[in-house]
Amino acid sequence: MTTLDVVRIDDPADERLADYNSLTDVVLRSKHEPAKGLYIAESSTVIRRALAAGHRPRSFLMAPKWLDSMSEVIARSGAPVYVAEEPLLKEITGFHLHRGALAAMHRPPLAGVDELLAGARGGAGARRVVILEDIVDHTNVGAAMRACAALGVDAVLFTPSCADPLYRRAVRVSMGTVFQIPWTRIDPWPGGIETLHDRGFTVAALALEDDSISLDDLVANPPEKLALVLGTEGDGLKASTIANCDLTVRIPMSGGVDSLNVASAVAVAAWATRVPDDGH
Repeated sequence: MTTLDVVRIDDPADERLADYNSLTDVVLRSKHEPAKGLYIAESSTVIRRALAAGHRPRSFLMAPKWLDSMSEVIARSGAPVYVAEEPLLKEITGFHLHRGALAAMHRPPLAGVDELLAGARGGAGARRVVILEDIVDHTNVGAAMRACAALGVDAVLFTPSCADPLYRRAVRVSMGTVFQIPWTRIDPWPGGIETLHDRGFTVAALALEDDSISLDDLVANPPEKLALVLGTEGDGLKASTIANCDLTVRIPMSGGVDSLNVASAVAVAAWATRVPDDGH
């Protein structure tokens, strides 16, 4: 039986906890994760999904009550486990741990767009893709990823200025589905749309343009390969992005509402344009 490498912590300044110190939004977003090639997985569910996806932990940090339920998956990783009481955990990290467990995970290298699209669906190649342009709210990113995973999207592409899908809050909101759906950055943007065209994709911008077609019309005659591009709620997609897309699509709405939260729009569009399961 594998023995856990458990280290009891009673000093919040312990240098072994450098990966977890003061994990405020500003610290994580500006320097902590990118500089060290790490991301933080929060909650036992998220940690399990990250490990199941083959991501490699550097260490774990948790309250004692989580040791028993997490012991098997932790033991297989071989990484050290730092254990501290909940008040001390809050002092170490700078926030209350709702689910009592964290892991500092090594970031996997990102695939190129062409490689990602070709390898999706078990190597059969992607047929439905969502592209998120410049979404800055990590909650929206996480919710959009969860919708994509649930509703048959084969791959997700993030523009260079889009929020980090491996940011702690995005991962938590996604319920760890960020680990099960293929994704990468598309750069340059919108020039990278040509890669999608080269792979036979019709690229549709969700935008309220004069020449937009209804989502119903798109669904009535769907292309074999479709990439849906969505932008921020405030400004929407950039004019240069819309100009590079093949068509613009609007979601029919009523009640005087002209737009949805971007994660809601992703869910509606992904469900409407989903491809019936063919075994892949």
